[in-house]
Amino acid sequence: MTAILIFFFAHWFLSLFFHTFFLHRYASHQMYTTNKFWEKVFYFSTWFFQGSSYLVPRAYGVMHRMHHEFSDTEEDPHSPHFFKDVWAMMVHTRSMYNDFLTGKRVADEEFTKDPLPVWNAMDKFGDNNITRLAWMAIYIGFYVAFAPNLWWYLLLPVHFLMGPVQGAVVNWCGHKYGYHSFDNGDRSKNTSPWGILLLGELFQNNHHKFKDSPNFAKKWFELDPTYPVMRLMHFVGIIKIKPKEAKVVSMKAAA
Repeated sequence: MTAILIFFFAHWFLSLFFHTFFLHRYASHQMYTTNKFWEKVFYFSTWFFQGSSYLVPRAYGVMHRMHHEFSDTEEDPHSPHFFKDVWAMMVHTRSMYNDFLTGKRVADEEFTKDPLPVWNAMDKFGDNNITRLAWMAIYIGFYVAFAPNLWWYLLLPVHFLMGPVQGAVVNWCGHKYGYHSFDNGDRSKNTSPWGILLLGELFQNNHHKFKDSPNFAKKWFELDPTYPVMRLMHFVGIIKIKPKEAKVVSMKAAA
């Protein structure tokens, strides 16, 4: 049982970290810069830890930029206020994501003018049904080896769909439940302490107000666990948080 719990939570938090750190804060918002070596390390790590639910950064980045531009309107790729349940929202989001990925749908220039990370070889390998099935087989094999009974196998679908599950929680709950500190013209909410457990992702109201700020926490009782990691990476020279963004964080914290 201990091995299963360690495996599940390691997969959850490592997948979530690279989702928020690389896909969200880098691919979508360019909150920091880094060299090509580290970009590829982060790119590979995103694939490795998301596994069977790997999301291609360029497609994710475009959709997330649209989400900010059209937040909680009918053009928002995943506003919960236009779907009867979270499953319908997920299906719609996945369909739009696939259209951007295959080129069936082309994003407006305003959503692609800022750089998007692209590694075609990695995407060709990672975004492949055979690779996804191989990851699923690894997850099943681990449970066969360590699960004390069949009830634990109910966690397997979460492993299979880790990225979309986390995205659904953030986009559904982050725009329906919690409190708002800022009037953004949308229905985004902050949800604490779940914002902490989601590595800062559920401080949606804060993020929609200051979309380029790398620290999603704004009040004294809020904590964005990803931000201190970014500061450490900045300190040792792995990444460089953009000066203007760091300044924005400092000014807002002082306020």
